Amino acid sequence: MNNQPLPELIAQAQQLLTQIRQHPQYQVLHFDCDVTLGDVSQFFNTLQWSATASTVDVSREGFFQ
Repeated sequence: MNNQPLPELIAQAQQLLTQIRQHPQYQVLHFDCDVTLGDVSQFFNTLQWSATASTVDVSREGFFQ
């Protein structure tokens, strides 16, 4: 099991997605599917936001005061 923090894994996935999108072999492919790389990218953006938002440090004294 990978013990890397989720935001780091998401960032790696986003970097790979960018590399795939820019790869010459990918650019010449012509296939029709319901999910695009843009959809996947948006998913990772939303997941990154959710993972980051859920890791807010509220342990400091007086955070909510």
